[in-house]
Amino acid sequence: MEFKTIIEPFRIKTVEPIRGRSRSERERALAAAGNNLFLLKAEDVLIDLLTDSGTGAMSSHQWAGMMRGDESYAGAKSFYRFEAAVQAITGFKHVIPTHQGRAAERILFGTAVSPGEIVPNNTHFDTTRANVEYRGATALDLPCPEGRQPQEYHPFKGNIDLEALERVLQEKRGQVPLAMVTVTNNSGGGQPVSMANIRAASELCHRYGVPFFLDACRFAENSWFIKLREEGYADKTAMQIAQEMFSYADGCTMSAKKDGMANIGGFLALNDDDLAQRCKNLLILSEGFPTYGGLAGYDLEAIAVGLHEALDENYLRYRIRSVEYLGEICMHNDIPTILPTGGHALYLDARALLPHIPWYEYPAWTLSLLLYLEGGVRAACIDSVMFGRQPDGSELPAANELVRLAFPRRVYTQSHFDYLAEVLVYVKELAPRLRGLRLTYEPPVLRHFTARLEPAHGQLLAD
Repeated sequence: MEFKTIIEPFRIKTVEPIRGRSRSERERALAAAGNNLFLLKAEDVLIDLLTDSGTGAMSSHQWAGMMRGDESYAGAKSFYRFEAAVQAITGFKHVIPTHQGRAAERILFGTAVSPGEIVPNNTHFDTTRANVEYRGATALDLPCPEGRQPQEYHPFKGNIDLEALERVLQEKRGQVPLAMVTVTNNSGGGQPVSMANIRAASELCHRYGVPFFLDACRFAENSWFIKLREEGYADKTAMQIAQEMFSYADGCTMSAKKDGMANIGGFLALNDDDLAQRCKNLLILSEGFPTYGGLAGYDLEAIAVGLHEALDENYLRYRIRSVEYLGEICMHNDIPTILPTGGHALYLDARALLPHIPWYEYPAWTLSLLLYLEGGVRAACIDSVMFGRQPDGSELPAANELVRLAFPRRVYTQSHFDYLAEVLVYVKELAPRLRGLRLTYEPPVLRHFTARLEPAHGQLLAD
């Protein structure tokens, strides 16, 4: 008998209390934060789904590993355990620790990318795009056609458009220093990339002499989707699939705050000796010595354990199924989401839910405020606040208006998911009354982190 109830594949040993705020308290907190959920105090949030980055719960094995952290400045034993764990999974020759993923991006692009060049990707995430553009280069998104259709089902909507990639490589010879594929495709709804697509993208890049990199933040989740959905992989382990995936790449950037199961940390891994040395030189300037890279020894130990725990198939089955479960409730209640559900998050399609709010009044951001006001739930938006402003200062609508409910690893239980489902159903009933927003302050880069907004029509909810 296969029972339907999703149970967490762990027992709870330590708990952290959370406390709900009244709606009036949340309203005051939101006003003080300038209607930006990033600027809320965490203590004012009941269920925090702002990000899955660094917000997970570490295991007893990780805590035990941290106790043997070697804090030597150079050549610490902890680094070599960390390096061995990364190499066992990725196979890359050089492993360069960083304090988090965006530092790995900054070092890679700061070393390999020059002004006027083009970096193709299935879809760049915010920090990846910002680091490319900071170099004066173009961050070019090439999602597959299916990835542009939120409500249509396709098993690998995170794929890069291979025909478009080849056109860029052919027409812009000498202007593409490297190409990337993000697994899973976060900006595209947490959608996976198939092994066939990774293999074909790698072959194309190498045919034109262009290095091929993975943005590997959620490599374990992507491996699990390949096992579930791609022919020929059902009998392979998640570890075997991950190893094959990395074998097609020349290197990767990684935020270990995601599928490294750690609260901080990341790395840049690659095979090219010369590029690795230049990256290490830049690392020393801003992060630290190459055997710690801005991390404490105990952080390196936590990542070394966490990378393998992320590939545990009991954990992956539970994690992916939990998000799918919530997606099924949304579908049953006609709440539009990206289909099929992704790995680390559920993505609400605000453009479909709020057709009366134009893109320049930020429907996704508006919806996220309502989730917090009514249920104390904090989410993030993959929308026109995040991606609307262009490098020349103009404004264009983002490809999607999404509210991302990103689930911290091993933190919330089934009852939290059920509560969230109730909030979503209630918010859907209020959606026709929602009104849009306008910006009152925006910084020059990554504006979604610190922007401030106000209702464009006097109030968020019409009477």
